[in-house]
Amino acid sequence: MYIVTVEFVIHSAYLLPFLDAALENADASLHHEAECHQFEVSQSHDTPTHFFFYEAYENEHAFQQHLESQHFLTFVNRIQDWVISKNVKSWYAC
Repeated sequence: MYIVTVEFVIHSAYLLPFLDAALENADASLHHEAECHQFEVSQSHDTPTHFFFYEAYENEHAFQQHLESQHFLTFVNRIQDWVISKNVKSWYAC
């Protein structure tokens, strides 16, 4: 299993639009990508402008396909001006 975690810090004015876009992307990934097994979107309780994504794919190739999907590209274009920072890490399940 190939795991991807993403941490976002968002401008406070865009919290609700970001959350809507993130949940749409997660839903599309789970429903249209057979090798996307998990996609969770979390928001920090203490710092609402911080978001955390936990994504699990069959393998690295499946994640690369995700990066090329129309729903992902739409998400990236939609949120680009809302993001203060983004940190992506990849993991292998043990």
